[in-house]
Amino acid sequence: MIDIEHLKFPIGRFVIPESIDSTQIQEAVSYLIKFSSYLETALVGKDEAYLDTPYRPGGWMIKQVIHHLADSHMNAFIRFKLALTEENPTVKGYDEAAWANLPDSLMGIESSMAIIKAVHEKWGVILSAMTEADFRKTFFHPEKQRSQSLGEVALMYAWHGMHHLAHVQLPNLQQVKS
Repeated sequence: MIDIEHLKFPIGRFVIPESIDSTQIQEAVSYLIKFSSYLETALVGKDEAYLDTPYRPGGWMIKQVIHHLADSHMNAFIRFKLALTEENPTVKGYDEAAWANLPDSLMGIESSMAIIKAVHEKWGVILSAMTEADFRKTFFHPEKQRSQSLGEVALMYAWHGMHHLAHVQLPNLQQVKS
């Protein structure tokens, strides 16, 4: 029997650490810088049938996951830039499930892979130049009704990348289809 919770959260749910240290941040930064290459490697040899397969019953197709990563990480990159240049700006939330059902989420993944590569290249430059004080800067997230530090958000997006990479790499993906 397929464990739906494991398919939904193959690496577990994101948990905000009680305290965030520079080692955790540097590990997250290193992962975010390399993320696009990890994703590209995971997709080598995957055909259109694989990309059209949901990673769990009722879940997104793998191609929708890729498009979601482009959308989500673009938003994260912009939120970082806002927090680095403004005092605790309020960021815009968005309905990621609705975005995943827009027509662009059904096209091939090439454009989203290019976006992911470019966003992570630019984001990596900024992340690598950030100071400890920069990682303490915040933005206000209206859906969460609280401010989030860029350190927390870096950890969350490293988790987010690992989370969806695990979806792409699910070993029994063809069993999920049935």
